[in-house]
Order: sequence, then C-alpha cells, then structure tokens
Amino acid sequence: MTWRRDDAHRIWIGGVSVAELVETFGTPLYVMDYATVVDRLGRYQAALAACDPPGLPYYAGKAFLCRALAGLLEERGVGLDVVSGGELATALAGGFDPRRILFHGNVKTRDEIAYGLAQGVGLWAVDSLDELALLDQMAGAAGVKAAIVLRLTPGIEAHTHAFIRTGQFDTKFGLAMAAGIAEGAVDAALAAPHLDLVGYHAHIGSQILEVEPFLANLERLLGFARDQYQRLGFWPEVLDVGGGLGVRYTPEDDPPPLEVVVEGMRELLRQWTPPDRSPPRLYMEPGRSVVAEAGVTLYRVGAIKTVPSGRRYLAVDGGMGDNIRPALYQAPYRAEVDGKVGEAVAATLAGRYCESGDILIAEQQWPADVAVGDVVAVLGTGAYNYTMASNYNRVPRPPVVAVREGQARVWVEGERWEDLYRLDRPWEPW
Repeated sequence: MTWRRDDAHRIWIGGVSVAELVETFGTPLYVMDYATVVDRLGRYQAALAACDPPGLPYYAGKAFLCRALAGLLEERGVGLDVVSGGELATALAGGFDPRRILFHGNVKTRDEIAYGLAQGVGLWAVDSLDELALLDQMAGAAGVKAAIVLRLTPGIEAHTHAFIRTGQFDTKFGLAMAAGIAEGAVDAALAAPHLDLVGYHAHIGSQILEVEPFLANLERLLGFARDQYQRLGFWPEVLDVGGGLGVRYTPEDDPPPLEVVVEGMRELLRQWTPPDRSPPRLYMEPGRSVVAEAGVTLYRVGAIKTVPSGRRYLAVDGGMGDNIRPALYQAPYRAEVDGKVGEAVAATLAGRYCESGDILIAEQQWPADVAVGDVVAVLGTGAYNYTMASNYNRVPRPPVVAVREGQARVWVEGERWEDLYRLDRPWEPW
C-alpha cells in the first residue's frame, strides 16, 4: 500500500527508500509493509464482525510467522492457525494467547498434542479418525476437554494449481463427505468423552480468484450440518471455511473483494440455519491474502548474459533458496528495478542456485538500461517465501525487515555462514 517512486524513479516502501534498505541490510532482503498487513487484517475483522453472530479470522501462520508478527496479531485480537509445535512455540514466544489458537495439520505428533494441551490451545482441527482417538485419549490423560472442529473434504475442486488444491475427495487432508466417512466421524466425536465437538471445517485450496468456490464450500458445510441436525440433533456453534482468497501476483490476477465473499456467506448462513437454531459463528483462515502483497524481496543483479537462442538472463544473488514457489508450482511473479523504468528488453530473472529450474520469473520486459549492480524488487513475496526458504547450497536465509512511516525494524535476523554449520558435529575417526 505504501509503494511509491520518486522523481528519480527510486522505490520507497513504508516511507523508507529501497536504496537505504539494501545499504543497511544487504541483499537478498525480505521487506514487509506494516500498513498493508494491518489493513488486510482489519478488513477481515470488519467483514466477519458484521456477521450475526460475529465471526473471527484465524490468521494462517504457515504463510509467514515470527515472534514480532505474533505480537502484532495478539495486539489486533485475531485468531491464529498453527500446524506444528514449532509454529505454536513461535506464537507463544511472541505473546499470543493460546485460547485463540487453532491447531491444524493432517499429522500431529504426540509431542505436539501434549504441548498444545498443556499450553491451553483453544481449538483443534481433527483431520482423521486416528487423530480423533489419540486426541481424546491424551486429553483424558491431561485431565482436560479439548474443543474440536472436524476437518471435512467437500468434494469441491477449486480452479487453482493441483499442489495447492485441497477440497477434492482424493486428498491427504480431512474426512470425506462421502461413503458415510464424515458421518462416522461426527458419531465418534460426539461419543468421545474428552472432546467437545463445536463445528465443522473445510478448506478447498489456495490462490482462488472466484467467489463461487467459497460459497459452494460453505453451502456443502451447511447442508451437511443440517443433515446431522436432523439425524442427531447436533447443530454446530462454528463453521470454519478455511482460507484461500487469491492475491494480485500479476496484473492478470483479479481476486474478488473480500467483502463480497463474506456477504455471500452471510446470506447462506441466513438461508440454511434451521428456524429453531442460531447461525454458526463463521471463521476464516486468511494467510496469503494478509501478507503476500505486503512483502517484496530485494535482490542485486550479479550477472547478465545472452545465450545462443537469444534468451537474455538477469541473474541475481538469491533465488529458489528464498523463493521456492516458481520452481515448485510455477508461481508467477513480477518485478521492478530501483531507479529505472520502462519495458524495452525481454529477459528471464534467474537465481544463483545450482539448478536449471532456479528461475524466479520466466520472462518479463525490463528497462533497456538494466545493469549489473541494480537492485530488483520482486513483488508479492510476503507469503510462503520466508516460511519455505531453505539453506540449499549452504546459502544463509535472508533477514526480514518491516517498514512503517519511515522506520525499518528487523523482524527476523539474517543468517550468517557460521549459522549453517552450528548444529554440525565435527569429524571423529571411526
């Protein structure tokens, strides 16, 4: 939201120039715009608060999480969705209230369940019958009753990449609304003495750019809820429709307004709720749509070459180690050059890692005078970039810096070479 160029075409984010950022922190560098994060969170809070009863966003920590962000989320009063003991520990270290944490994941280890129960996690998303039995047994041993939602798969295939599509029946996630599987899970949950079934959950995928899949998902959940109400007399307090709202990675991406999606959901809740019941509380799990467009990654061009086919490569000092998404599922990005504008030269933005697939942008038009040493800003990298980063080729992971009103603050320290072998054990002769 705070991106601008000055008269010399220099890029500024959060009131701080890109030139100052790279001079202070080096490259590669993740930059997060505080104003954009707060704006996106506020929109989710406002849209869901307008529901009756008021709903709540549970920010999906897998998109990006660190102690500072956990503190900001706590300050804003939203919920938090975690999928591992590590994410839970990070949230708690950042001062986040465990009562507003939803513990997700299709495999939760015994250690993670014990940790979550001991810390007072407020809600669990149960992904399988095996997990349901284990959580019930461990909650009983801990002397607590765990509130749960059942993660269901509604049989909806969202129009997105297969690797981030999760709502179809043939998936590792959840309990299918088919062949009596989901109904059996409801029976088991209601019979479990140490579990409190409060509702249902379904997430159909990520980077969805249409309204209809979200409404179809909620309609499937509501239809299932009504069936179970007629069969068992159980009506949910909560319906969690997951996340997945797309963002604008390229000019061609046109996500629907969040408010339109939520208003459609509010109407469905009114239509499907039995007359003698209250509508369930609506939860959503935004991750990408909160932080993706808040982030940019800054690189410096290290080499430019043209191969015999005529393709021109701009090679930078980062790549698949700090952004695996283009190599993993052909995620598109766009970039701009600090201090230079124009679209005169076609070129591929390549990384430094020892893989031919280390390509950040397959082809884009660049300023004619782009040169070695220029700083390139790849846009929309706030989600699933740092969290999926690796040390491939023993390259340190970059720092994360947040910017706001002319100030830059480190949220995550960058790694150093010595960090890469800190856990290594020295050679000892056998």
